[in-house]
Amino acid sequence: MKRYVVCQTHELPPGTRRIVDIDGRSIGVFNVDGEYYALRNTCPHQGAALCTGSLLGEVRSPCPGEYRYDGSRKLLQCPWHGWEFDLTTGQSWFDPARTRVRPYDVTVESGRSIAAGREGVVPGPYVAETLPVTVDDDYIVVTP
Repeated sequence: MKRYVVCQTHELPPGTRRIVDIDGRSIGVFNVDGEYYALRNTCPHQGAALCTGSLLGEVRSPCPGEYRYDGSRKLLQCPWHGWEFDLTTGQSWFDPARTRVRPYDVTVESGRSIAAGREGVVPGPYVAETLPVTVDDDYIVVTP
């Protein structure tokens, strides 16, 4: 399974997002309070750049005049027509069974593990001189 390094963690601080191109697909990567999420950057309604929209919580009203805000529910609102999608699952708020946006797995990995992850590499007949390399930062990695 392919993995794509997006950036170092300090380059995507809490409350920010980054739109990246992975194999020709536009994907939005979000840092919400230190948790990372990734969604396809295309609204299924009319193709808007979904990941440029607003991040919202959920507002519920148990009775008229009373409102409760739940900031733990993370909704991404399409900038064109206001359709809302759950940032964690990609499901739409209005029709979760049929309308959704593709979510992607996001992990934080150490630079050391990324540099060491050379599965499937076949050694060639020639050997080049190598030098030891250390990488200490953490990176955000998306797995489509």
